[in-house]
Amino acid sequence: MTTVEINTTDIVSFLKKPRAAFTKADIKRFVKAEGIRHVNFMYAGGDGRLKTLNFIIHSEEYLDEILTCGERVDGSSLFSYIEASSSDLYVIPRYSTAFVDPFAELPTLCLLCSFFNKDGEPLASSPEYTLRKACDVFTDETGFEFQAMGELEYYVIAPDPKTFPAKDQRGYHESAPFAKFGEFRQKCMLAIAQAGGLIKYGHSEVGNFTQDGLVYEQNEVEFLPCPAVEAANQLVVAKWMIRNMGAKYGYDITFAPKITVGKAGSGLHIHMRIMKNGRSQMLKNGAISDTAKRAIAGMMRLAPSITAFGNANPTSYLRLVPHQEAPTNVCWGDRNRSVLVRVPLGWAGRTDMCRQANPKETASTYDTRQKQTVEMRSPDASANVYLLMAALCVACRHGFSLKDGLKVADATYVNVNIHKKENAKLLASLATLPDSCWASAETLAAQRAVYESKGVFSPAMIDGVIAELKAFDDRDLRAKVSKSQKAMAELVKTFFHCG
Repeated sequence: MTTVEINTTDIVSFLKKPRAAFTKADIKRFVKAEGIRHVNFMYAGGDGRLKTLNFIIHSEEYLDEILTCGERVDGSSLFSYIEASSSDLYVIPRYSTAFVDPFAELPTLCLLCSFFNKDGEPLASSPEYTLRKACDVFTDETGFEFQAMGELEYYVIAPDPKTFPAKDQRGYHESAPFAKFGEFRQKCMLAIAQAGGLIKYGHSEVGNFTQDGLVYEQNEVEFLPCPAVEAANQLVVAKWMIRNMGAKYGYDITFAPKITVGKAGSGLHIHMRIMKNGRSQMLKNGAISDTAKRAIAGMMRLAPSITAFGNANPTSYLRLVPHQEAPTNVCWGDRNRSVLVRVPLGWAGRTDMCRQANPKETASTYDTRQKQTVEMRSPDASANVYLLMAALCVACRHGFSLKDGLKVADATYVNVNIHKKENAKLLASLATLPDSCWASAETLAAQRAVYESKGVFSPAMIDGVIAELKAFDDRDLRAKVSKSQKAMAELVKTFFHCG
């Protein structure tokens, strides 16, 4: 079978072509054949959440008009850094992103959109266009392609069934009946896949507890690496899908980085790989390559300011505290979950594990090198995922420009748990991440030239991000709320549905 033949996406199966090849004529043909009467334009605002503009299709001419010309929207209501005096923007649909809304009672087709300014040029400060620019410049400067994927963690909250209780904070990869929402997760995964999401797998996560008659169960959906813009598209749609599925079943869903005192918060770990001509550049002779090390060096240098994009509200910094699962120090390592950037197992061994597990199989010829990634562990779902991935892309490119890039990588590599007592001296020598939105804004201001170089991040956007972070005025907030469970609960409640 071909990828098209076994694809879970209705539109791909109908058109018998990959999403990247969709045309306006294809969309019109699908709408007519499937009796679609409503079209939704969707686009991520400054808060990272999808916004929606509804159309009813009363004629083929009108469908052609909106697919060609898009529509006009108020940019100042979507982005804090756009002035009301010049706020009109165009939104133009991208045909490759089309999917059928699985929650609409009336047949509805959704398309993600790009923003354009009054002159018909891509909006320089649009998050999605910023990521496109970052990826294009990365390729122009290095000759490589930047790919990414996310690990999307979330909590499902529902009345406690009081049967087969899971062990507190021991929910990792738990099965039913101790895990309660596996079937819900599978339905979410299918909906995401039908919208074009390339899912690697799903599972229950560490966090689980009961409180006030409710069960809180943490889950994760992890994606496959692909071009970064596609990866970001998939994540914003996935969050929209999971929330809507929760609403359908009467469950509350949160992607918040902090849930309550002493319980695992939710992250949005981003995995990256560098490709050339369809082949991974992450390994050489079975070990992490100098290419990968240079990219890591860039993330080490820009780590403090990456939090400005990856940790966007005060509760982010209640998750980024010492001696918990989230990282706080600027370092990297192999298979090490105490570091900021982790090099996970990458199937780099010389043995044929498949044949060992299945002795009657013939020798495997699968090229496992493509599976190697590096993982940034600090971000969470408060982030605007387009800006976060753009920042990571810039950081990786920055590593290639450092004359001492390999030395930076060597100096920040650790192969021990840095939080053990015997490693206290090493821990003290490592730089730390900012402890508040205010501190992140300060580091972004200091490092902004790197993000603005080559025209990737617009100055207006950087100004806007800094202003939004400083508006929280949270310089001493982490210390204050850590002394009061009530204050922390109120803060968590404020940002419970962030991102």
